[in-house]
Amino acid sequence: MAATANFYKMDTVIMWTLGAILALFSGLATGLGGNVQGIQGCKDVRHAYTAKGFSQNDVPPNAISGENLRICSQGFTCCTDTMEEKLSATSGSEFEDRVYDKSSYLRDYFVRRTERFDEFFKALVDNGHTDLNDLFVRTYGPLYVQHSQVFEDLFENLKGYYYGVDVDLVQVMDDFFVILMQKMFKLLNPQYNYNDEFWGCMTQYMDELKPFGEVPAKLTTQVKRAFIAARTFVQGLAIGRDVVIRVSKVMPSHDCQKALMRMSYCPHCKGLPYVKPCYQLCLNVMKGCLASQAELDAEWNNYIDAMLMLADRLEGPFNIEAVMEPMDVKISEAIMQMQDNSMSISTKVFSGCRTPGIGKREAGPEPGRDRDRRGRGRERERGGPESDDISRRAQGSQPRPTTASGTNLERLVKDVRSHIKEYRRFWTFLPYMMCDDPELAADVSDADSCWNGQRVGRYDHEIVGDGIAEQGKNPEVAEVNMKGDFVVRQQILQLKVITNRLNAAYNGEDVEWIDHEEYDGSGGSGSGSGSGDGNTGPGNDGFTETNIPEDPIYRPTRKPPGSTAGLSLHLHLSWLTLLILGLFVSCVCS
Repeated sequence: MAATANFYKMDTVIMWTLGAILALFSGLATGLGGNVQGIQGCKDVRHAYTAKGFSQNDVPPNAISGENLRICSQGFTCCTDTMEEKLSATSGSEFEDRVYDKSSYLRDYFVRRTERFDEFFKALVDNGHTDLNDLFVRTYGPLYVQHSQVFEDLFENLKGYYYGVDVDLVQVMDDFFVILMQKMFKLLNPQYNYNDEFWGCMTQYMDELKPFGEVPAKLTTQVKRAFIAARTFVQGLAIGRDVVIRVSKVMPSHDCQKALMRMSYCPHCKGLPYVKPCYQLCLNVMKGCLASQAELDAEWNNYIDAMLMLADRLEGPFNIEAVMEPMDVKISEAIMQMQDNSMSISTKVFSGCRTPGIGKREAGPEPGRDRDRRGRGRERERGGPESDDISRRAQGSQPRPTTASGTNLERLVKDVRSHIKEYRRFWTFLPYMMCDDPELAADVSDADSCWNGQRVGRYDHEIVGDGIAEQGKNPEVAEVNMKGDFVVRQQILQLKVITNRLNAAYNGEDVEWIDHEEYDGSGGSGSGSGSGDGNTGPGNDGFTETNIPEDPIYRPTRKPPGSTAGLSLHLHLSWLTLLILGLFVSCVCS
């Protein structure tokens, strides 16, 4: 009986022990599953992870302890430290791609418009030269051909100015009319032998004689203002293009990349790969990561305003199209005016500078043929159908036809004005543009079933302001460099310089050429907020270093915050081992 009782006693103890073991592991399994919120645990994570191009072998079959994670929660998780590292790098590269993509329309527009305006202005000057050549060959024949170098030099200087040659446009126009007067005076009075002293004396009488009437003064003012405005406007477009290209290539800083990981891929580690971040969470992350870009906004807006003001001038009094198109007619009118007044002009010049000695006679214009050429010239200049068309276009009574490069200035300026004014505040709107992407964040109305950075639920933090100074209140991006990004600071300086020159061109003042790199389609690179420290020089380009230092907060040896699961498991197993051993010894002894 005693043996039987001991047997039943031992059997009861063993059954109780087995029950305790089952209960313990049942509770442990519940604890593991309770920390992974996805319905199917790590199965959904495996699908989402492999969809990114990673191996499914990286994903654990069941939830594991997250004690080795550096960014996401260190509770039980579907992520290994290898997965976290790969997903963190992915979050950074996806951020770079999205910033570049969201600015692609602005970037492409500036690239296309810069090229289009540049082509147009170059073609306009070339067409003006061709038109003058055609008209003068028909009107003046061999005399023009014999002295065409005067006009070649004029257009070479105008083209040179547009291309950035350091020339004084007023001096260019003055020299042209001085040489033209000398050539004409010699043709009208071919019997004399002229020297440099005589030409120098005659030049002093130009302002008094006004051999070409008011044409030189008016045309010089028009050419100067129009060419300054046109060249500066194209340079403005080019600088805007370069700024967008450089600033839209962003490399996230270390703290930014951690925030991106917590926002986009820590839900994966919780078994929730298809839950989108809350819209407000996304905004705070983007405002922190793009804080340096937001610093551009003030100067960018000033630049856009200056471009719009100069665009008004291009359509109005500084219209290079209205200057170049009838330039041949205006110069021809000036020539005709000197011919009409040749007798009085010659008398005054000879009176003031003394009549030179008789020299070898050169062929001059024959009176009869001269009257014919003058008649043909005047038909176009004053009464012909081409003159009427120019007048109507100048008065705006009909749309301007195509004048150069398949378009006209009115269309080009109208297009630029309608587009670039929409790009004011682009850099502070960029975080909103990013978070409006349904691939990145939940809809703003979906406030209760989105990822708030810790779990599924409403995001309770306030949305911070724009720019670096406001990021001290940002709960998502821990640290933002208060000096801002080096590349962005460079572009702010560029915008200030070009804005000042756009304003000078608007006022008709001389503007220096800005020597900048030709666009090759590659652009430059910028870096995200906090990536530059301002210590630039040889070997320091201001970009974020790729070696991420260990953050002591996320040391792998640290226990999951607020969790004692690992310690509890150790204690439970130790207690269970002792219990079983004690019961076994007790039974044997009995």
